Amino acid sequence: MNPSSTLRQWLASDTPATRTQARLGAIYRLARRFLTHPIGVLGLAMVASIVLAAGLAPWLPLADPIAQSLDQRLLPPSAAHWLGTDTLGRDILARVVHGARPTLAIVALVLVISVPVGLLVGAAAGLWGGWIDAVLMRVADVFLAFPRLILAIAVAAALSAGLWTAVIAIAATGWPPYARVARAEIAALRRSEFVQAARAIGVSPLRLLFRHALPLSLPSAFVRAALDAPGIVLIVAGLGFLGVGLPPPQPEWGAMVAEGRAIVFEAWWVSTLPGIMILWLSLGFNFVGDAMRDVVDPGVK
Repeated sequence: MNPSSTLRQWLASDTPATRTQARLGAIYRLARRFLTHPIGVLGLAMVASIVLAAGLAPWLPLADPIAQSLDQRLLPPSAAHWLGTDTLGRDILARVVHGARPTLAIVALVLVISVPVGLLVGAAAGLWGGWIDAVLMRVADVFLAFPRLILAIAVAAALSAGLWTAVIAIAATGWPPYARVARAEIAALRRSEFVQAARAIGVSPLRLLFRHALPLSLPSAFVRAALDAPGIVLIVAGLGFLGVGLPPPQPEWGAMVAEGRAIVFEAWWVSTLPGIMILWLSLGFNFVGDAMRDVVDPGVK
């Protein structure tokens, strides 16, 4: 069964119990289809490995990620330090594991802010049309006109370094793509029968927005969020690399790459291993997003 038809079925359900049953059935079918997608399972395992390590970091037998020991600086990987040490003698394994925590937190917070804002703006523009559509989409166009990384760097440089600064800097340009996709989907359904029927029986505009329009744009929003996550990871790393991310000595992958770029030929492990983790997490999110796209809309194959 096509996932979009399943969504329309639960929207047409008469009772809350029937709607809940339809929603659970749709989620179950989508989950089963996703778990049969080998690339999706691989990507999920890659992302889950990072999430699990970051979540258990305080309880893992790791060294202090910010403790300095200058007599052990730039030690190569060994039994004492599995991934070696950096220019200040800090254990790279501990810093890589703890450095995943702010990256994952920023990705999650940016998506929590960008996705709902973009869906609300896009669904309202597509459903109501007219001057509301024109105003909301022109606002989205203004934010889309700015290069995302450049605007993030400008915002982060203007504010004090920190996790919420990075979140605000990235989320400021993160919501317009969701708004454009939601607007296109809802505008195509504006004159569909179930929307016209809801208007005919006196459904309020807000209820029409939240009850009918937003659920139909959720599947594509989830796919877009999974595919957007690698870009957020790279922007976070870019901010840290340029020194406008998290303040030192907090471990952060981009800052770790920047610390080792001048000695990459003498001590390759300082910058190479954090770079591999950036690649690993970004690739995992890409695999998950590709699989979700195939599951939600099998026609793209």
